[in-house]
Amino acid sequence: MTGPLQLLNTAEELHKLPRTGRRAVVMTMGALHEGHATLIRTAREEVGPDGQVVVTVFVNPLQFGANEDLDRYPRTLDADLAVSEAAGADAVFAPSVDEVYPGGDPQVRITAGPMGERLEGATRPGHFDGMLTVVAKLLHLTRPDLALFGQKDAQQLALIRRMVTDLNFPVEVAGVPTVREDDGLALSSRNRYLGPVERRTALALSRALFAGRDRLAAQAALCARAEAAPASDERATALARLGEIRASADAHAVSAAAGGVTGLPDAVRAAARHVLEEAGRHEPPLVLDYLALVDPEDFTDVGPDFTGRAVLAVAAKVGATRLIDNIPLEFGAHA
Repeated sequence: MTGPLQLLNTAEELHKLPRTGRRAVVMTMGALHEGHATLIRTAREEVGPDGQVVVTVFVNPLQFGANEDLDRYPRTLDADLAVSEAAGADAVFAPSVDEVYPGGDPQVRITAGPMGERLEGATRPGHFDGMLTVVAKLLHLTRPDLALFGQKDAQQLALIRRMVTDLNFPVEVAGVPTVREDDGLALSSRNRYLGPVERRTALALSRALFAGRDRLAAQAALCARAEAAPASDERATALARLGEIRASADAHAVSAAAGGVTGLPDAVRAAARHVLEEAGRHEPPLVLDYLALVDPEDFTDVGPDFTGRAVLAVAAKVGATRLIDNIPLEFGAHA
């Protein structure tokens, strides 16, 4: 579908929007940035020129706690419309709170269950219930074939997928990789709250995740070498006798890696935590909320012998700004 961007404010206007081809929806709380634009462009690519891309802009009060930044959250609708149109959206649905919740706070809500009580849910009680409730309402209102969400909010994405499966929503849910700024900071509407000094501290989030990823990659390389050189321990001893201390240490490391991935999740956590602890001594300091290495299916911590896909996730405050970030990891990928 092509043509000028349409701004829709009511459910009635949305229902009158003619459908053309497949419809994709990108749900946002406004204050759009390049991460949102990437979601919209991906949606356009998925549905093609004959499809339809609808962007929702709604700051959902149900997912903000009593001491969170609902009133402070940026509202930039004119700029959001420009970003949406440039990225290829056909329509923006920007309803009022009364339009979404015409009877006030809804008495019946979606409950996130045990996964919604972990990590973000433990820090922000009720947040995921409010998020799932509005996502369910917006899925009913927009009636998409495809809904796209950013992987930066990995726990949110996992819960939406679970809700769609458990409650039989007729929609495909797709995750889009996190978009980062040049210095590695994950794009977020809250980044605008960071001053220059605070931003330098905030970079520890992405550096910590990358340190964990690099630790995993280094161990995978050692495991691969161990499989190719099973006699590494004997070689290490011989090198030590010859005074080749550095080469001997390397050979010992290769030999140790022959044991596989046992204990590697803890090593990944430790590498990330080291970076975060250093940032805790900065001015202003990084105040860690959590660092977790979890199974993306249910967000439970992975054990020392874990293999498969995992998510390394972090949340912290710098000054008054709370930030989250994560990266996907694959344990046992060397095999």
